[in-house]
Amino acid sequence: MSESYDVIVVGAGNAALCAALAARSRCERVLVLERAPEDESGGNSRFTAGAMRVAYNGIDDLRELMPDLAPAEIERTDFGTYTEAQFFDDMGRATQYRCDPDLTEILVRRSFDTLRWMRSKGIRFAPIYGRQAFKVDGKFKFWGGLTVETTGGGPGLIDALTKAARASGIEIWYLARALALFADDDGVNGVRLRRERRTIDVRARARWCSRRAASRRTPNGARATSARAGSSRRCAAPVSTPAMRSAWRSTSAPRPLATGPGVMRSAGSATRPSSAILRSATSARSTATRSASCSMLRASGSSTRGRTSATTPTPSTAAWFSSSRASSPGRIFDAKVKHLLRDEYRIKQVTKRSAATLEELAPKLDDVDAAAALAEMHAYNAAVRIDVAFNPNVKDGRCTVGLAVNKSNWANVLDTPPFDAYAVTCGITFTFGGLRIDADAQVISTDGEPIAGLYAAGELVGGSFYFNYPGGAGLTNGAVFGRIAGANAARRARAPGA
Repeated sequence: MSESYDVIVVGAGNAALCAALAARSRCERVLVLERAPEDESGGNSRFTAGAMRVAYNGIDDLRELMPDLAPAEIERTDFGTYTEAQFFDDMGRATQYRCDPDLTEILVRRSFDTLRWMRSKGIRFAPIYGRQAFKVDGKFKFWGGLTVETTGGGPGLIDALTKAARASGIEIWYLARALALFADDDGVNGVRLRRERRTIDVRARARWCSRRAASRRTPNGARATSARAGSSRRCAAPVSTPAMRSAWRSTSAPRPLATGPGVMRSAGSATRPSSAILRSATSARSTATRSASCSMLRASGSSTRGRTSATTPTPSTAAWFSSSRASSPGRIFDAKVKHLLRDEYRIKQVTKRSAATLEELAPKLDDVDAAAALAEMHAYNAAVRIDVAFNPNVKDGRCTVGLAVNKSNWANVLDTPPFDAYAVTCGITFTFGGLRIDADAQVISTDGEPIAGLYAAGELVGGSFYFNYPGGAGLTNGAVFGRIAGANAARRARAPGA
């Protein structure tokens, strides 16, 4: 069986659906292929918290993205600004200036316009009060440059994009697994897929590929990927395997839980190296892929192995902080800071132990030397600079003194029962490597030339991040380049002779 479309989008995540919407505004027939069933569609986008980093110059810009902001809400909130210059600085610092300058320029310069475009498609945004702002002296203050999230988080984002796609006449095939690309001397022009026990050849004038190219849930909770990219008919596409994950962890660290696909290889397309894996803190005993908080230390006391953080757990240190969870398997909080914890601490999958005293808590902790843990908690309490005021909105300098690893900010004595301990580990979200693209989101071949008819965006692409990334920049990056990819694919489909 063979069918024909103007543009085929493989995947149904944030980048993919943005590409489909951009293509549909310029051509008639757009097809989206998603291997997952509809209720699991969206890949890693569905499992994000929905934060999107965007440059803005003040409240007037934010009102364009969030017209539902009430006057009283604006009055009690200091939204500040997050300029393009600040965005550039954060990209440079987080990646140690290894981010591709051309891709970074596009990401930052087009971030606001892209979110405004998404808003025009029905995506709703809201301030991230629960995770990026704290109330001090009666007023909320945002910190870290991360102010906007999609309503409903990742699931809300995917549901809204899917609704917009359907409303615009885009076809979506679920449980459709891409098998191979078709290509000739004029470039990529179709995809072979498996759907409803049939092999189908779908031809297109242009094709775009996202990482969510063919996703299914595997027994261990990972998502396997068969994303095809490149100019060959058959392309290797390994899934996230234990062997691949082991290559990115220290021998002393526990095996990370896979929350998404590993490095995507393809024949014919050039790639950028992966410097690291973004790992999200998640419950150590859970097989669920929904990540727990990456900002635990803002409210924390001691860790169960006696390690306290000397680094700021802001959205710009997410990769470092989450990876460090592999060597420190638990976090402990007391009652006075529970209001600072994210909602993820309240989901049913968390592994939690509670007690009225630290002496009662220590023996309840799994895989921990109770006596050593209790001694470390007491040593930590004695080391806190209680003469320095606690302020969760800034690096407050409330530190510890005299520990082997001191906490630099936001140190709080564990002194208010009940005490809660959470077992945590790290889960793989995405790698920083991937396909090489140009400023038009066109995939570059191993010969250094653009592959005609093939475009890519989202987690599939490398070059935007290295070592680390500013939190919330991933979804924005996918939306920005997804929009570019879809628009350029549609232009190619409508070009004379295409």
